[in-house]
Amino acid sequence: MVKGKPTLLVVDDEPLNLELLKSFLKDEGYEVICANNGLEGWSMLEQSYDRFDAVLLDRMMPEMNGMEVLKRIKSHPSMSKLPVIMQTGKTKSSEVLEGLEAGIYYYLTKPLQKTHLLVIVNAAVRDYQGRRFIEEEVIRKKGAISQLDRGEFSFHTIDEAKNIATLLSSVTNNSDDIALGLLELLINAVEHGNLGISYDEKSELIEKCRWEHEVERRLNLPENKGKRATLKFERLDNKLTLLIEDQGKGFDWEQYLEMKAERAFDSHGRGIAMAKALSFDSLEYLGCGNQVMVTHLL
Repeated sequence: MVKGKPTLLVVDDEPLNLELLKSFLKDEGYEVICANNGLEGWSMLEQSYDRFDAVLLDRMMPEMNGMEVLKRIKSHPSMSKLPVIMQTGKTKSSEVLEGLEAGIYYYLTKPLQKTHLLVIVNAAVRDYQGRRFIEEEVIRKKGAISQLDRGEFSFHTIDEAKNIATLLSSVTNNSDDIALGLLELLINAVEHGNLGISYDEKSELIEKCRWEHEVERRLNLPENKGKRATLKFERLDNKLTLLIEDQGKGFDWEQYLEMKAERAFDSHGRGIAMAKALSFDSLEYLGCGNQVMVTHLL
């Protein structure tokens, strides 16, 4: 992993809210740096953005509001992947959608609840540190299969999915984004496809910090031990085509192709939409949803 103790930047103009957040997050083992307004928070990011694993940002602040800070973060080439969690009392669909389109990771509604806060922050930090780990792995494996034009992988576990994602993405130009989008689809094939973990079940497992334990438990059940998902790939002169298939019953995939305001407060559920928007030039589910084909122009 890139570093040890995760560090958070918390930006809020209300002193009591800052102290409350600081107390909750320090109890969870985070190092917390506070800023009293958006301008101060942005200045801290400009000076040392690479020290932070996530930003908690109030929407309504003097000097510079949360949306302006968010837009600056997402337009900065070195900060754009830093997860931003927005605290807000505004829950209108149009305002939620505005934040999602600008790159919000998750929304937290005021008054804050400690349990939900920690679930969201833990998920954001885990995803960001996982992203940085994948970036390092892509660099390390660069060129490992540069001469391979077509092939097929099979995988059973999430660790095997990570290896395949980093290996295959190393043949592309924007390998980091491809690796993360591909990993989301491969993990879906394992957890939702072969293991049958539903959306609601995953929400509950994440809240109870039992998702990884449940995945491991189901992998070892007799009915699942022989299940493997497959990835077939072909590289032509100008594009890479990938077909992922699992042994599940499929799912209602259409509702996950775009960012939805109603899922802005959930602890997961953005992977497919992010893969479609950021990682691939096309993404198409086939049949009942246990197959997905993606292409990336080289």
